[in-house]
Amino acid sequence: MTDKDITSCKQANYLRISILILGVLLVISCNEQARGFALPDGNVEEGKANYKRLACNECHSISDIKWKGGSDSLNIQLGGEVINKKSYGELVTSVINPSHKIAQRFKQKSTTDTTETGYSKMKNYNEAMTVQELIDLVTFLRSEYNIVIPKTYYYPYY
Repeated sequence: MTDKDITSCKQANYLRISILILGVLLVISCNEQARGFALPDGNVEEGKANYKRLACNECHSISDIKWKGGSDSLNIQLGGEVINKKSYGELVTSVINPSHKIAQRFKQKSTTDTTETGYSKMKNYNEAMTVQELIDLVTFLRSEYNIVIPKTYYYPYY
């Protein structure tokens, strides 16, 4: 085998490995459940009305809607300044399946924010609202988050 043949074999192997890695990355990055999923645009004002009607402010506080405080006095802040905005899908999931992703601080057994088994105390609203009401509610919630660039401190390098 000549040096040219060896070089060609090495290049072919690198190409095969590169294609394999790209293929694996492509498969990993595909989310089959989200493919083709799209909801129509929502109405912020209708979503705000739904937030009040469904008494979300008994457990959640958000901008200009007064927090009522429910029987267990939860006050979970929604909206405000964040470094990355909640995605539409994350908010929809949080409403229809609130136990899907609970912050570690709320999973502790001593907290009053979850049940004894670690599930969210948020009641199931899946039959209490229409799909359009859900869309409007999520549109309203997304409008309440403001992205801010985190402050960074750079020190001169000497």
